[in-house]
Amino acid sequence: MLGLVLLAGSAAAQTVKTVDICVYGGSSAGIIAGYTAKKMNKTVLVLEPGQRIGGLTTGGLGYTDIGNKYAITGLSRDFYRRVGKHYGKFEQWIFEPSVAMATFQQYIKESGLEIIYQKKLETLKKENGRITEIKAGDVIVRAKMFIDCTYEGDLMAKAGVAYTVGREPNAQYKEDFNGVQMHEKHQFPDGIDPYKIPGKPESGLLWGISSETMAEKGSGDKKVQAYNFRICLTEDPANRVEITKPEGYDPSKYDLFIRLIEKTKPNNLNAFLKFDRMPNKKTDINNQGAFSTDMIGMNYDFPEADYATREKIQREHELYNKGFLYFIGHDPRMPEGLRKEMLRWGYPKDEYVEFGHWSPQMYVREARRMVGAYVMTQANCQSKDMVKDGVGMAAYTMDSHNCQRIVVNGMVKNEGDVQMGGFGPYPIAYRSIIPKAEDCKNVFVPVCLSASHIAYGSIRMEPVFMVLGQSAAVAASLAIDSKKAVQDIDVAKLQTILRERPLASNATAEILVDNDDAPRIQQTGEWKRETRGAYGPSVFQAKPGAVASVKFSPVVVKTGNYKVYTYVPKQSGLSANTKINLVANGKSTATHYTAASVRVEGQTSGEWVELGTMKLTKGGKDYVEITNEGADGVVVADAVLFVPQS
Repeated sequence: MLGLVLLAGSAAAQTVKTVDICVYGGSSAGIIAGYTAKKMNKTVLVLEPGQRIGGLTTGGLGYTDIGNKYAITGLSRDFYRRVGKHYGKFEQWIFEPSVAMATFQQYIKESGLEIIYQKKLETLKKENGRITEIKAGDVIVRAKMFIDCTYEGDLMAKAGVAYTVGREPNAQYKEDFNGVQMHEKHQFPDGIDPYKIPGKPESGLLWGISSETMAEKGSGDKKVQAYNFRICLTEDPANRVEITKPEGYDPSKYDLFIRLIEKTKPNNLNAFLKFDRMPNKKTDINNQGAFSTDMIGMNYDFPEADYATREKIQREHELYNKGFLYFIGHDPRMPEGLRKEMLRWGYPKDEYVEFGHWSPQMYVREARRMVGAYVMTQANCQSKDMVKDGVGMAAYTMDSHNCQRIVVNGMVKNEGDVQMGGFGPYPIAYRSIIPKAEDCKNVFVPVCLSASHIAYGSIRMEPVFMVLGQSAAVAASLAIDSKKAVQDIDVAKLQTILRERPLASNATAEILVDNDDAPRIQQTGEWKRETRGAYGPSVFQAKPGAVASVKFSPVVVKTGNYKVYTYVPKQSGLSANTKINLVANGKSTATHYTAASVRVEGQTSGEWVELGTMKLTKGGKDYVEITNEGADGVVVADAVLFVPQS
């Protein structure tokens, strides 16, 4: 329902929108949440504070952080399948910003999702513990349910939901990797002087170094891990825009970088710029090393700042990053080889055209974090605490970038970087995307969810945000249909819908059989269980010799043709050829894949290999058998996927 209302005492007309579900924030999670809600037959409006949708997924983070593909389900997985189709592959996790944008536009067009841009949240009304309406610019939205999909948690905060900023002390949640930490990754080597005049503290500190002293290890504070931009450059001369001197350029901001260069003598740009190659000669550049694109210590005010202050902080980060690129290519103190290498690169003409070929989305790694009905912690990441109300999974390393740059024993050091992995996929609690009942009864927070600083470092990945956005939208629909608070919905029903309707439609769901799905697996011979590089918790490995096999048997709910894939993890010593039998209706078809045909790209642990098409029968005894017969190296049996063909 749409109405125009003239506010009393105001010359400006207010547009009033009444919908079932309002999504605030057109991030990747926001678009998937909006699409899902539409597929659940709800009226939906997405309010985007900026001018561009997709958040970081369209904003330069095209070299996707995953951890383990098994954790990525539903529409999030569908997104990477759609990107894959663009590039002529089954799945693609490495993509250009413009391709991500075109993919999200598909969802918008297919669902008729309404999005209103440049609407920043101003006021919010609550009655009886529920949000009744929000005002963003000249738009007032009244809705039954609200979903906050911003990176900053503005709607959540305005609604009076409890949240925190910064790092908890380790003792608060009995963690090891929260709070103040100093590690060797992305760290300065010993001996780099922090003062403008070496050896003279009275000369003052170089730019970017804090005068604070390091607090006790594991203690908490309000410091926020560093932000930067995921930078898209190109080396294609036909598509390249020169990197020029930015506004207010100050080379003294990079004096410390020169001292690092003199100390470490790097051979190429990868020593301080993480160049991840993208299709069509483009990059996704991230922070690398002690001094790079992370603007350490300059973002503490950002999470709770007003919009004008945030714009100022983002502009400072943009100019710092642009200045850094220009400095590398032009400052005479830089080694000539590095300068020449940098000058091969430029901004891509065909990306961010309306924004001067620079991403409008800063990498806000962490801002507010809700303190909700359940707080995810390190114990969840390491599967020491396993929740039963899971509505998504995460699998990435517990990852925090540095929080401050200080002086320790007369030397410059970074503090706050943590990268602790070695664990498999784990469930994310439904209770962690909803507030406590006393705070609000009709809002979901799938991005600034309830997690400790270090657990959030594992969860905060774009594919996971999309998964949680879908879960929030389904839950919101259930809450509306049952006329219940978000805390009181039937979580088991929510989990069933997410499992049986992964694309938020009535389309036949694909069938995944993992080697850890005991009832669906039948082993013969000797197989070793390995966790490294696996899809899901583990992968089976067999050596050449006595015949060994694993049968993967799907539970088929609809008879039809299914395209079959097997997952091949990145492993050394694989057999040149692996024999696989596709058995349908008692008839066997033998197929092979060659190790040479498996190209593992990016941060994925492996790739799906197409085996052919099978006609599966509901209630039948069809299966796929992986065997080491004729193998000359290691054979892996990890997962088999059956994708229905329309």
